[in-house]
Amino acid sequence: MLTKWGIAAGLVVAGITIAGQPTFSPPPNAPTFDFPLPTPGQPTGGPIIVPRPPTGEVRPTRPPGVPVVLPRSVNIQLKLERDGSVSVVEQVIVQAKSTMTRTAPLRVGDRVFTVSDPKVDGNGTASVTGDQLVIKLGEGASTVSYKLDGAIADLGDRLQFRWQVASGWDTKLVFLRASLLTPKPGYDFVCLAGAPNTEERCDSAVTDAAGILRVLHSDLDTGARVDVTATLDAGLVPATAKFDSGVAGTGPFALTPLSGGGLGLVLLLLIGGFAVVLTARGRDTRALAAEGAPVDVLVGQGERVVFASPDGILPGQAGTVIDERVDPRDLTATVVDLAVRNYLWITEAGPDWQIVRRNAPDDALTAYERAVYDALLPEGTDAVTVSALRSTPPRVAGAQSAVYADAVSRSWLSRRPGGLGKVGIIGAAVAVVGAAVTVALALSGGPALLGVAVVIGGIGLLLGARLLPARTKRGGLLLQQVRGLHGYLRAARPDRVPVADREMVFSRSLPYAVALDETKQWLERNAQTMSAGLYWYAAQEPRFDPRRFADRFPALVDELDAVFGKR
Repeated sequence: MLTKWGIAAGLVVAGITIAGQPTFSPPPNAPTFDFPLPTPGQPTGGPIIVPRPPTGEVRPTRPPGVPVVLPRSVNIQLKLERDGSVSVVEQVIVQAKSTMTRTAPLRVGDRVFTVSDPKVDGNGTASVTGDQLVIKLGEGASTVSYKLDGAIADLGDRLQFRWQVASGWDTKLVFLRASLLTPKPGYDFVCLAGAPNTEERCDSAVTDAAGILRVLHSDLDTGARVDVTATLDAGLVPATAKFDSGVAGTGPFALTPLSGGGLGLVLLLLIGGFAVVLTARGRDTRALAAEGAPVDVLVGQGERVVFASPDGILPGQAGTVIDERVDPRDLTATVVDLAVRNYLWITEAGPDWQIVRRNAPDDALTAYERAVYDALLPEGTDAVTVSALRSTPPRVAGAQSAVYADAVSRSWLSRRPGGLGKVGIIGAAVAVVGAAVTVALALSGGPALLGVAVVIGGIGLLLGARLLPARTKRGGLLLQQVRGLHGYLRAARPDRVPVADREMVFSRSLPYAVALDETKQWLERNAQTMSAGLYWYAAQEPRFDPRRFADRFPALVDELDAVFGKR
């Protein structure tokens, strides 16, 4: 009784569907498939998977041998060959002035299928593109045939057939019929219909007296699948199933030629970037280890001699280029240099010192020098004692940032030490964009691994920027020149400078001696020549004493270091 109601239910679905469709007249030579159904009372080889109709409901029947021919219907015949391959023939009826396209996945989970020799008898084409079987058909009736491999899996004591007889159609299927012929009848048939990974059963799945599985289903949604499995006796045919657990199916994170190429390209770029980082770090290590070549900072101008620093570097920048860090000593050297250049006046006030505004900052000062000047003498303040600065230390964070920015603008440093720099910022931006692309591709079913490749590239740039030395190639060359300047400060003698130029050369050299921690030695060798006094420093005694200045000035340097060290 259940068999009769199941068959009737399948037929009434077809009948109702036909009644609701526009009139369609297939061409005279349209192929049809003989699809015999069990007659009432005829035994079947398997259960019918269909809900039992309400008691008393009468279902119409179709005369035997009359095929169902209506638009957007598919008839499928599958024949399992002795070599384990499956011969597939699909008859598709396309509505007038319409097209139908099937993009069937050949990779389901870790299961890999192979389709060969696809052909179309009728209005359309069939081909295998990557991991997909693509069938494109125009109006009318067409027959598609192909050979399928990979449908038979070895389960040890039995074999299992599996194939999605319908999947990837770009239009709703009104009616589907399928038959599976095997060398020996199978059992434990399961037919699932609907969206991938759902468990909804087909309208009808029944075996006839000959052991042929017959499947009926109507109204299959666009993109849905009909997945048929059957159990067969062990050894009936060779197992042909292939599995690839290293590839995550056909999902957005599947490793395809496109995504694999993207990952490979990123890997090559990372290797190249790693080589660049190693080269830069090696160059910087050699620059740090090398001895500085002698640098002649005394430049003749006629009969006069002036002091000229290498590459125009200022005292506050010299120490930063050496250790890539703005220390209190670098800011102290800047204060002394501002006094030497007539922007400030330093005068002794008992055991203390007073710093006095002499000339207002102008365009000759860099941003960091102006920041130091304003930190010591804010607008409206003309003088300040060093002891007052120690009690209320000035804010010099802006000056420090300006020193780094100035070194970067001169291409001595590529970035602020500890910062990201341009390369790091670009890397962070690329990683964020890659993450957004990954999410978008994953949601749309696209090759999301391409987005992952972009993320990896961005992270590589970000890490590479942090591993690169902050000092540039030009900065490395300047480092050698600064070491040469240091050598000059250690070896210079006053007798090399004309008497008329000694005060200026001594004064212009002193801030660099402060920055390079050479203050005491420089004063011991040169201060005695300043018996006439200094134009930027006022001693407490009526007569300038070079020896007393050499003793007191290092204390001023230490006091200013303490002021800037309290920030």
